[in-house]
Amino acid sequence: MNSKTILIGAIALVLLSGRAESVEPLSTPELAEHCAYYHADREGKDAIFCVRYVQGFIDGAVATDARVLENIAAEFDEDESFSERAIRSRIGSRISRRGPTVYADFCLGEPDSLEEVVEKVVKDLANRKVLDKDLLARDAVFSTLRREYPCSPDSDN
Repeated sequence: MNSKTILIGAIALVLLSGRAESVEPLSTPELAEHCAYYHADREGKDAIFCVRYVQGFIDGAVATDARVLENIAAEFDEDESFSERAIRSRIGSRISRRGPTVYADFCLGEPDSLEEVVEKVVKDLANRKVLDKDLLARDAVFSTLRREYPCSPDSDN
């Protein structure tokens, strides 16, 4: 093998491995540390970080669910049978009844304010007896949202 090829390959591996590790997920203890300042100083950088993390999690769930639904609808539009059309119309009614995060396993309604949601996440983080350093913050937030904002079962099931 040519020495230039080996050198180029090694450089590519270093560059690619750096990118893969460049976004380190936030741990639950790290989020709890920021959220611990939420009640003391809501305008402080830690409290703002806490709020923005929760808001970003919710926004990500909404965006992901919307994109998944668009992809499903695009597939059905290609050559849709009667049963496929019925499924697609049911998906639309399910979203309108239960909200845009229905497929994320939590349902936030119009009256639920970001402040109320953050309060529940902060309380849950503060009440955890042991914060597993390996538990990702996204999993802790997801757990709180699923427990505090469950989706009501479909009435037409």
